[in-house]
Amino acid sequence: MGGQYRITGAKYPRMRPPRRRGRLVLVVTASVVVIGVLGWGTLQLVEVFTGGGDKASAAGTKSDCATKVSASPSAAVAVPRPGAVTVNVLNATTRSGLAKKTADELKKRGFRIGEVGNAPKQWDKKVKATGLLIGPASALNTSLPVLATQLPTAERSTDTRKGQAIDLIIGNGFKELAKKPTADRALAELTAPRPTATGVKAGC
Repeated sequence: MGGQYRITGAKYPRMRPPRRRGRLVLVVTASVVVIGVLGWGTLQLVEVFTGGGDKASAAGTKSDCATKVSASPSAAVAVPRPGAVTVNVLNATTRSGLAKKTADELKKRGFRIGEVGNAPKQWDKKVKATGLLIGPASALNTSLPVLATQLPTAERSTDTRKGQAIDLIIGNGFKELAKKPTADRALAELTAPRPTATGVKAGC
């Protein structure tokens, strides 16, 4: 061959183009990524259609259960009926006949009447309120609330007396007992059973 290039020796040089290794690595990597994405997507579809996944998230945890409230009757207060309450009606005012008139009305409403007369000196003309209800400590949540339905504005107090009779001391602010319908409603609310909430887990 002419020219400036000479071939010497018994073998001809290879005229193969250079290998492109970088492109081959890129193609292999992309293929692996594509196969991985397709596999992950297939698993997700299988879980969706077969009901897989977290059972707790589908059914809800126990703490997510709604609380259902049901009412059960229970006695509001263990109070006696008027017929079991003995009332001493005492007048601490200067108006005569007030104790007897009030006692007669209480008797019509079912109360048992004990002593009727003037209030003792410690209370005579010293009660400015409508009245004062006094009884033993055991009557604080029993007999006294029952009598208070007839005169709700009266003050309540306890002492160390013997027996279960309670006193209604009529004060200067007294005009009359509560109207009978009003007193009856108050007494019914006092003795009626009230619902108490009972928690029940629904759907657990």
